This record gives sequence, structure tokens and C-alpha cells, in this order.
Amino acid sequence: MTYDKRFMEIAVAEARTGVLGGHGGPFGAVVVKDGEVIAAGHNCVVLNHDSTCHGEVDAIRKAEQKLMTFDLSGCEIYTTSEPCPMCLAAILWANIAKVYYGCTLNDNEMIGFRDVEFEHVIIDEAARAGLLEQHDREMCLGVFNEYNQKNDKINY
Repeated sequence: MTYDKRFMEIAVAEARTGVLGGHGGPFGAVVVKDGEVIAAGHNCVVLNHDSTCHGEVDAIRKAEQKLMTFDLSGCEIYTTSEPCPMCLAAILWANIAKVYYGCTLNDNEMIGFRDVEFEHVIIDEAARAGLLEQHDREMCLGVFNEYNQKNDKINY
């Protein structure tokens, strides 16, 4: 895997489509496998009324649908910005092998996005303490145990 500027140009074009269409922020992404574009996406938070529809997530969803799998092993993603914590987690869950990005989280902050703030909450245990509160573990473990006893479970 080596960087190919053509794919970043597609990510930028996706971002521009989203910005000009009023779909959301300037974030575009392209999922690539074996030198071929699998899917491209852009931020559609405003368009879809969906706070999770960032450019990377949109591209990942489209790629998984096209390939009929939730496992994008062997793929790489090109994105106009360093992935926010949610998008980075989605990239990891999808098993994407490499991320190429343009702007940084600090660049995002300069245009009004809060990615750096969220990154601190993810990293800082004290910041998470006010957000997360555990209850009814035993009840929830019941459904975990039901799942664990299935023969056709999927672990990923």
C-alpha cells in the first residue's frame, strides 16, 4: 500500500459535493482495495439528519454494502481530514488497513468542529466519568449469554 494522490482528489471532490449541496462539513472519503475505488462518500449529517453520517462512515457503509461484507480487510481509506474518534473507531471495526488523511483535527477546530474536544473525552478517564454510568449489568449479561450459546454467532 502506497499513497496515490488520485484517490485523495476523489475524496476532495466528494467533500466539495457535500459542501456545495449543503449536506454537511467539508469531509469526503474514499475506500480503496487493490488500487480500485470501492466506494466514496461525504459528510451527510445535515442532509440525512444523522450525526453519525461523517464522510468516512458514509464511504464505509457504501463499501460494505457493495462488497456484501462488514469486513474491509485489505482496504485503505483516503479522507480529507484526520478521522474523528467515531470515524477512527469505525475504520478499526471495519478492519481497514491504512488511513491517508489531509487536514488535522486542529484544522477542523479552526473551522468550527469539535473533534479535539471529543478526542479528550475518549482519552481522559476523568472526562468520561461524568458521561458514563453503569447499571443492570446482570440483566444485560443475560442476553450476552444467550448470544454466546448460539452456534452461528459472529465475533469480530
